[in-house]
Amino acid sequence: MRHTIAVSILALYLGVASGCGASRPSKYYQLTIPGNASSITETRPYPVTLLLGPITSSGLYRGDRIVYTSDGHGIGTYEYQRWVDPPTEMIQDVLSRELRTSGRYRSVSSWSSNARGDYRLRGKLYDFKEVSGATLVCRVTIELELRDTKTGATVWTHFYTHDEPVSGKEVPAVVEALDRNVLRGASEFMASLDQYFSTHLPPNTTASQ
Repeated sequence: MRHTIAVSILALYLGVASGCGASRPSKYYQLTIPGNASSITETRPYPVTLLLGPITSSGLYRGDRIVYTSDGHGIGTYEYQRWVDPPTEMIQDVLSRELRTSGRYRSVSSWSSNARGDYRLRGKLYDFKEVSGATLVCRVTIELELRDTKTGATVWTHFYTHDEPVSGKEVPAVVEALDRNVLRGASEFMASLDQYFSTHLPPNTTASQ
């Protein structure tokens, strides 16, 4: 009897140890960073120096977990499916690349650098998640604002929200949908910002504080 109990305990211990040793590996994903523009039609960029500030958000999107929800009720995160960087940082990288390769601005620098600029561009991320319901979609909601560094006034804002359909039920399909959504939003932001400067650019704009 004692021998049987000892063998059972040993078998249980080995089973637990084996499970701990064979932990499931995590998979990491990242957003597409736009490449160099194939052709730039604007030969004379706006005489504007932009400072790109941080994208703020709740703690949920400052981590590396991929977020999901069901019709907006209850939020969860995937344990083994993660981003290489927090969504706020990846989106900032996408915007930075889009602004630089557009050829529309004299220069684009990070807000945290020592560069001086005419305007500060920053944003807030509200949604960056998988939403399940009648159909599976990926929702991105973000707002950007442009502030004049001389006056401190907010001169432009743009709110973007979109549900991008997901082509499959696996996490890679979710990542692809979020990626498409971010690039779509970045394109919309660039067009809106370009429209603002085409009609509101002050004369003799020079880099300020």
